Amino acid sequence: MSGPDRNNPYSFDEFLQWRRGVNYYRDDPFFQKLLRHYCGDGWEEVDEGLQKMSDKVSFRWRDFAEKIAPPEHRPYIKHYDGHNHRIDRIVRPLETEIMEKEIFSEALFSDKTSPWLKLAKMYLIYQNGEACIACPITCTEGLVELLEKFADTPETRRILQHCKEGIDGDFAIGAQYLSEIQGGSDVPSNVLEAVQEEGRWRLYGTKFFCSATHADYAVVTAKPEGSEDVALFVVPSWLPGNKDKEIRNGYTIDRIKWKMGTSELTTAEITFDGAVAYPVGPLDRGVANVVGIVLTYSRLTVGLSAAAFMARAAREARAYAGFRDAFGLRIGRFPLLEGQLRSIEKSSRRTVAAAFKLYNDFLSLPGGIKGGLVTDETAAQKKKRFAVRELIMLQKIAASWDCTDTIRLAMSVFGGHGIMEDFSSLPRLFRDSAINELWEGPRNVLLTQIHRDFQRASSWYRPSEFVRNILAGSDEGLVAGLGAEMDELIAYPNLFAMDEKTLDICRRWDAFCHDLYHAYQDAALGEVGD
Repeated sequence: MSGPDRNNPYSFDEFLQWRRGVNYYRDDPFFQKLLRHYCGDGWEEVDEGLQKMSDKVSFRWRDFAEKIAPPEHRPYIKHYDGHNHRIDRIVRPLETEIMEKEIFSEALFSDKTSPWLKLAKMYLIYQNGEACIACPITCTEGLVELLEKFADTPETRRILQHCKEGIDGDFAIGAQYLSEIQGGSDVPSNVLEAVQEEGRWRLYGTKFFCSATHADYAVVTAKPEGSEDVALFVVPSWLPGNKDKEIRNGYTIDRIKWKMGTSELTTAEITFDGAVAYPVGPLDRGVANVVGIVLTYSRLTVGLSAAAFMARAAREARAYAGFRDAFGLRIGRFPLLEGQLRSIEKSSRRTVAAAFKLYNDFLSLPGGIKGGLVTDETAAQKKKRFAVRELIMLQKIAASWDCTDTIRLAMSVFGGHGIMEDFSSLPRLFRDSAINELWEGPRNVLLTQIHRDFQRASSWYRPSEFVRNILAGSDEGLVAGLGAEMDELIAYPNLFAMDEKTLDICRRWDAFCHDLYHAYQDAALGEVGD
């Protein structure tokens, strides 16, 4: 018991000293073990690259991310300069711009950076939250992959060079503007118009959710004049020579949205009024290339960032439980809390293990997902490509959902301090993770798509065979049970009839997809060895 003391000497300095000294890479033996498992002969190169970057991401960039987080530092827009010229200047904290330049100078998408080093660096960077960095990174990756396949003009090849290798030391940033007010994830309902005028494509109309609005280039969906097909274009934010003059490329930024999470990132409404645009890929394949390339990389990133958020939450919750006393005991000595900590840590480890396992399978696919264009491959190759496509969507659904739950549980370890935004990063990561649940397709859209995909493939790939393949080596009873349930759920005609039977199937399908992906995560964790 303690007596009264008006000069309460209690201090959090011991915990803060630990937190200030954590190195995201060097102090994470599990992540090092994971990398050894997947990188093989490339391990030493990856380790060397991460050793060089780790101090920056763990200390300098961490501090920048914390400093720009308060509401008073949110970006804002200045529409006009002092001479009444429309400039639509995105105003962001200096720390954001410095951090962004330093991170993109890591040349993540360069031919000189191996895929595993890129992925590992992204995982460490994402432990600082979105911070106006995570979304631009994945959008730039999608733009690079798109242009790698389709850049066929001097303009698009220069944009690819600017994003991949940099020009005069400047690395460009990409964005993607797909959603419109009437459609959201329903990209085929887009009505933004693309018109050929004097040999150039120009865009007219509005986009409603445009994140990374400060980017140099954006992937934009639009319908060519008189067509119902969606095409893909890359749009420079400024034409050559106009960036310093702040003359936008034929569009206005109407307003910046006030979001619950990813608040450091600008998301805006944009009106195009003759913006010069360069077509990327066939004009009638825009939706296929959005899904097969752009959204595929974005959804992979959602799984990776969820793992990164959870890693930080698990680490800080465990450390705080080892510091804080209550009711005469260190709180980590309470079995209920210890059980919660173990649950948090398991969620973290199995999520990153599955993210790397899935990425490994993705890298093994020649040409990536490819959608329905592949006709010259074996049945086994076709099944593997299909499995990776579906697992990417399952990961997006499950990992983003688990991330919010896991961070909420981690915040509870801190008691009342858990919701104090100036006490720890966890409330910010919680808000960011809630955005990830919606970004790149909300769960109901993806659940429906997965169900339809399996119905279409059922003649050549039975659902229970898919389960057995992705859970190879798992408990036979678990595999048999999940396989039988999936066969039954996929056999149901559709998820659109408004009756009690369909509602029950929908409920079961939602729960099943989480159970299946958790089993895949556990198998991945078992392969690494926990």
